[in-house]
Amino acid sequence: MPYIAVGLFAVVLVVAWLVARRDVPKPQSKPALTMEQARAYNARIPFVTDRMQPAEPFRFHGTPAAREQAVQCLATAALYEAGSDPRAQQAVIQVVLNRVRLAQYPHTVCGVVYQGSALQTGCQFSFTCDGSQTRRPERQGWEAARLAAKRALAGRVFRPVGRATHYHADWMVPYWIGSLDKIAQIRTHIFYRPKGAGKRG
Repeated sequence: MPYIAVGLFAVVLVVAWLVARRDVPKPQSKPALTMEQARAYNARIPFVTDRMQPAEPFRFHGTPAAREQAVQCLATAALYEAGSDPRAQQAVIQVVLNRVRLAQYPHTVCGVVYQGSALQTGCQFSFTCDGSQTRRPERQGWEAARLAAKRALAGRVFRPVGRATHYHADWMVPYWIGSLDKIAQIRTHIFYRPKGAGKRG
């Protein structure tokens, strides 16, 4: 017991000394970029110049119930990630389907859309973990998203984003952009593919 008391007393002295040291600089976090700075940074990253390879048509094989679930997941992602813009919605849908084909992602549409959503910092699509789904979607945008999802599951390809697997809004600078090829921009969203993906037939 005396040793414990002496140890606790020493800890208290150290803490008191640190508090008294007002000249010790506190760690500073790196300031976040403003929207204008982020956009300028993103604009300096060049697009790859090789011929973009389009994705293969996606053919959904499953029960009617499974198809409806896939449509729901795709449409939800398209609407909350891209709003009511039809081209941006199609681009988001294409990214989801491109991921379904790759081994490092879940092999179902809903699995890809909601990957990591139960983790505090692990969601792949921000709308699944930032509270966006509490907003009621606009009816017109929702119907357009469902139609685009159905068409994509029936084989329609949105060629402008090729084999993109990632995207972000142009006012953000994600940590991963240096490891991917920048290939397209649709409105305010910038799209990326794995490096060298355009070289595959």
